[in-house]
Amino acid sequence: MPAIKTWPENERPREKLLSRGPEALTEAELLALVLRNGDASSGSNALEQGRALLKRFGCLRKLGAATVPELLKMRGIGPAKAAELLAVFELARRFGCNPLRPGERYTTPQAVFAHFHERLRDHKRERFIALLLDSKNRLLREVAISEGSLTASIVHPREVFGPVVRESAAAVLFVHNHPSGDPAPSREDLEITQRLREAGDLMGVRVLDHIIIGSEGYVSLADRGLL
Repeated sequence: MPAIKTWPENERPREKLLSRGPEALTEAELLALVLRNGDASSGSNALEQGRALLKRFGCLRKLGAATVPELLKMRGIGPAKAAELLAVFELARRFGCNPLRPGERYTTPQAVFAHFHERLRDHKRERFIALLLDSKNRLLREVAISEGSLTASIVHPREVFGPVVRESAAAVLFVHNHPSGDPAPSREDLEITQRLREAGDLMGVRVLDHIIIGSEGYVSLADRGLL
């Protein structure tokens, strides 16, 4: 396929976007604008590269969850283009979040889900996060506790409650994702939650909830009476 700059102006992705709006572009054309240049070694242009990425990963969501090593396996994708793609998808995830800001009250698990869904749904490893709250359930700080499959050795009470003590938090709630996409709690999830609740009772810190994020929904252990 000839270089994009040789195409008629109304067919070039950039000019098409400027004249007709971004909604007029295909996914491959939008990717071509991010990639900017094709692969000189194979003679493919940026649009062909965009199509190749979509073919390899299947859809934009799966492409957005790709790792740097996976992207670098694609012909014509080097560190610079991989970084640009990751940056675009991270911006999209952050744009889709409803932020929880310090001082805001925790009122429902739906609010926590709305904040964390886009951030966590596509991660390939489990991430365990604690939200530290004051006596009126207002957010003090978000703390990343661990990354990896949940076990008692990874999510240990001392790792969780150290920040709680330093911030003088009165309450805490936990959030983590299931890379499988199914938010149903596992035996390990329930065991760890029980250990953390017992530790909180000893320290006088209320454990309000443990919310598990899946690809399309969530489970609140408090809502299910499992906390």
